[in-house]
Amino acid sequence: MNALEHQLDYVFADALPEPGSVKEVASGVFWLRMPLPFALDHINLWLLADEIDGVKGWTVVDCGISNDTIRANWERVFDSALDGLPVLRVIVTHCHPDHLGLADWICAGGDKHRWKVRLWMSLGEYAMGRVMAAGDGSNAGGERAAAHFAAHGLTDEASLDALRKRDSYYPTLVPSMPAEYRRIRDGDVIRVGARDWEVVSGYGHSPEHSALHCAADKLLISGDMVLPRISTNVSVFAVEPEGNPLALYLESLGRYETMPADTLALPSHGKPFRGVGTRIGQLREHHRARLAEVRDACAEKPCSAADIVPIMFKRKLDIHQMTFALGEALAHLNLLWLDGTLKRQTGDDGVIRFTPA
Repeated sequence: MNALEHQLDYVFADALPEPGSVKEVASGVFWLRMPLPFALDHINLWLLADEIDGVKGWTVVDCGISNDTIRANWERVFDSALDGLPVLRVIVTHCHPDHLGLADWICAGGDKHRWKVRLWMSLGEYAMGRVMAAGDGSNAGGERAAAHFAAHGLTDEASLDALRKRDSYYPTLVPSMPAEYRRIRDGDVIRVGARDWEVVSGYGHSPEHSALHCAADKLLISGDMVLPRISTNVSVFAVEPEGNPLALYLESLGRYETMPADTLALPSHGKPFRGVGTRIGQLREHHRARLAEVRDACAEKPCSAADIVPIMFKRKLDIHQMTFALGEALAHLNLLWLDGTLKRQTGDDGVIRFTPA
């Protein structure tokens, strides 16, 4: 949790939209908050008043996971909060299940098939979503995920077995993907109603994350790239075992640092806030401190990612949290390895450990 949270300006204090209802945060911009069955127990979604080819309606930004509760909440929104107007398109910031899960269902008009609209998404996120929805659960579970984390020091057989059994984790939360989509890219300007939103691509948290920035009205739909209370997860997973996502993430933060101090950030988790530059400074300091901890630990003895987890995460973790914790520990190790600070070696036990270069 962010110990410096008091430095941020929570514009709406503790006022939250109830599930199945909306709260207006700027003219024509509405906040929805849906529950999640994880330790991170909610996601913020957004409705933007829109008009395309003379037809008035709505753009949905992010969707929630596929489950009965969130579908029912969306149905209440469709019935009561859209003023009888249709959804005209669905924009998804990135491929993680809490953002993409119900995209196909919403594009198809929900349970009542009210409309048929296009998904807008970056190529990197759409492609990865299609891969994982097809059953390649290499990030969240399955044999390859178990082998990946075993190579980085996870030796507890019960945990490895639980990982192997999570091979259907992603398809359960994202049961289908639209067969067609419209590609968005960094720098694209999307006209939504009366506003222009620029796509700001970010990397490290996911392959090609798309935040949306309206400079004229100082609004930022930040997705998961800038969160007020928790640090964005940045992990090395089995699909890219030598990846350097933390370097990509820290570089991507520079895109937000020049935004005005009174920009209203609309994050996917936590509450809307002002103080994006302040928060980015906090995030940079957080990762500097974690990198120093990792460097010091590896100077004392050779360390695997599993050895680093209790240093970075001083609490009990369930298997869902453990995959992200291991991935994040490895992201810090890989950054230091790839910049030449550390070297790595595979031991006779098959575990990769890191020492000073």
